[in-house]
Amino acid sequence: MARAQLSSEVVLETAGRIADTEGLDTVTLTRIARELGTSQPALYRHIDGYDDLIRALGLRGREILAARLADSAVGVSGDDAVRAMGLAWRGVVVEHSGLYAATDRYPCAGDAELEAAVDRIVDTLSLALSAFDLGVDLRVHAARSLRSAFHGFSHLESGDGHPHKQNLDESFDHLIQLLCAGIRAME
Repeated sequence: MARAQLSSEVVLETAGRIADTEGLDTVTLTRIARELGTSQPALYRHIDGYDDLIRALGLRGREILAARLADSAVGVSGDDAVRAMGLAWRGVVVEHSGLYAATDRYPCAGDAELEAAVDRIVDTLSLALSAFDLGVDLRVHAARSLRSAFHGFSHLESGDGHPHKQNLDESFDHLIQLLCAGIRAME
């Protein structure tokens, strides 16, 4: 079996695949090197270390999330846009659980690239709220609230943090109703 040509992208793709299939905590430089058929020191030509790798995975997770949110809001508005984006958020957490987990592992504050990635998510949510009669500042507040609610619900859902017997999809529907009622109350 021929070894893959090493590059930053190959290292990141391998780490992301491991994270999404086996969990972020299973991602180590030793594991990635073994997966790629190389030595751990060889990875340092392509990444600056474990923290750099986790940062890059978190950035990738945010990029995927922003793209999925934007795609989900095309052709819908109002409550339907809120629901579509919430479902898209949940979908990203399920499909890319490791990359999504990485978004919480490396601090954004002071990192211009990570801050910009978060801004893209908030901006996407805000733009999708244009059907509501909100000024720019209120749309940003509403978008931040959606981000917090979607992240919180998805984070708890992915970690079995909803121990009650009620159906999670029904709980999510109620969350969407609550969020939309709150946004309309801001109009």
